[in-house]
Amino acid sequence: MRTTNILLAMLALAIIIACNQPSEPLITDRETLHVATSSDVSGPRLTTGPTGALTLSWMERNDDDAVLRFATLSEDGFGAPREAVTDARMFVNWADLPSVMHVGGDHWIAHWLRYSADKTYSYDVVVAQSDDDGRSWSAPITAHMDGTPTEHGFVSMYRSTDGVGLVWLDGRATPDEPMTLRSAVVSPDNELIHRQQIDNSVCDCCQTDVAVSSRGPIAVYRDRTEDEIRDIYVTRHDGERWQPGERLHADNWEIPGCPVNGPSIVADGDRVAVAWFSAADDNPVVRLVRSADGGETFGEPLVIAEGSLSGYVRLVQLPGGYAGVSWVSRNDHGSNTLHVAVINADNSIIAVETVADITQLRVFPQLGFQDGRLVLVWTDDIEDGRVMQAARIDLTLP
Repeated sequence: MRTTNILLAMLALAIIIACNQPSEPLITDRETLHVATSSDVSGPRLTTGPTGALTLSWMERNDDDAVLRFATLSEDGFGAPREAVTDARMFVNWADLPSVMHVGGDHWIAHWLRYSADKTYSYDVVVAQSDDDGRSWSAPITAHMDGTPTEHGFVSMYRSTDGVGLVWLDGRATPDEPMTLRSAVVSPDNELIHRQQIDNSVCDCCQTDVAVSSRGPIAVYRDRTEDEIRDIYVTRHDGERWQPGERLHADNWEIPGCPVNGPSIVADGDRVAVAWFSAADDNPVVRLVRSADGGETFGEPLVIAEGSLSGYVRLVQLPGGYAGVSWVSRNDHGSNTLHVAVINADNSIIAVETVADITQLRVFPQLGFQDGRLVLVWTDDIEDGRVMQAARIDLTLP
């Protein structure tokens, strides 16, 4: 593998940066991280545990089945891979990603997608839990109870007072009715509680995301109106139920099909931030908006990048009110370039780094933060297989 070419030191940005960078960027050093995988991997995803440690999960496809594996990050890099599940009917996809999350103590949870019928987009969300630090797993349960051979996916999980909360896209009424946004909580003994429909018309295949602020869980997703306006919406949990979604910003992106580009949200106490991609009026743009009151209200958005963009935005909260944002742009070679930026608490861009060129055209890179460093993970088509790539970037924050 061409590991020496993963991180490019000097590559011209194929985007327009919203404001000037400082003369001494706060991004100071980079290293390549190794992940022990096969040569046919899909769907990397990062989750953050209760102590701030990152867990990376991914799928490996075999002749007769697929395996969901995971590894935790330490100072020495990603540890030895562990297996969460092997499933002959696992749905393997570049954008609809399973996940493994450390809930706390020896408690872990995993979700993945399983075909419910012999149709490309007929699959269920299934969940299993471990109470022995991931060494063994419970029998999987379906996170929904409709029993229809339709699409269910694009799941976001979060730690809840009653267990682990899930928010997902649910197509039980399709194709006659739109895709819906639904939620439930999985209790520690694998019972489904607090089931709810949050929105009755959402974009069919854009990722969801959830963060927990000082005022409770907040979810973001791409809505869909009767006029095919597909803007980003936010819904808040009031302690009893999810509230009706509200539009985060009037992009007014009218598009007749799903762009497969969901938002990303982070929270730290009262600080909440959301980043997303839009291409309204044929103007591709990455925006970030912030809240100082736990997500009750948001300010005006900041343009992070615009121009020749693919999107696939990820966001992390950094110490001192900073935020890290990653996105993908199209380069002059017809493939993708991965970027990351650091945003100040006053909504100014203070550092931008070009991380890598990516040959794979459809890619959803992951962004995390641990021990003062940004972590980026993505897949790429190299030689005869799709392989995992990972980088750790040092930051010097005031």
